[in-house]
Amino acid sequence: MPEMTISIGGRDFEVACQEGEEQFLRTAAKMLDNEATTLVSQIGRMPEARMLLMAGLMLADKTAGLEDQLRTAEERAGVAERVAANARANPERVEVPVIPEIVSDTFAEIAARAEALADRIEERLQ
Repeated sequence: MPEMTISIGGRDFEVACQEGEEQFLRTAAKMLDNEATTLVSQIGRMPEARMLLMAGLMLADKTAGLEDQLRTAEERAGVAERVAANARANPERVEVPVIPEIVSDTFAEIAARAEALADRIEERLQ
C-alpha cells in the first residue's frame, strides 16, 4: 500500500492509499488544502483538528450546493426529455389548405376570358 505525504493548510500528513489511487488522493488533498489555506489566511493559526473539521465542512457545503444544482439540472433534463418524447409521439398536425377544384376551374375560365378579350382588343387595334 503506497504511502504519501500530503500538505493541508501548511501541515504535512503521512497517509496510505490503495495502489493506483495516488492521483485521486492528491486531488482530494489539494481540494482540502485549498479550503484549509483559505481558513488559515482568514482566521490565522488554529488547532489541526479544528482546521481539518472546518475545511471539511466547507467542502461539504460546496458539495451540497453542487448536488442541488445537479438535481435541478437533472429535473430540467427530464422535463426536456418528456417534452421531446411527447413531441415525437404526438407530432403537431399541420393542415395545408386545399383549393377546391371549382375555384381552380373558375380562375382558369376567367383567365381564358381575359385572354380572349385581350386578343379582340389586339385585333381591333390592328
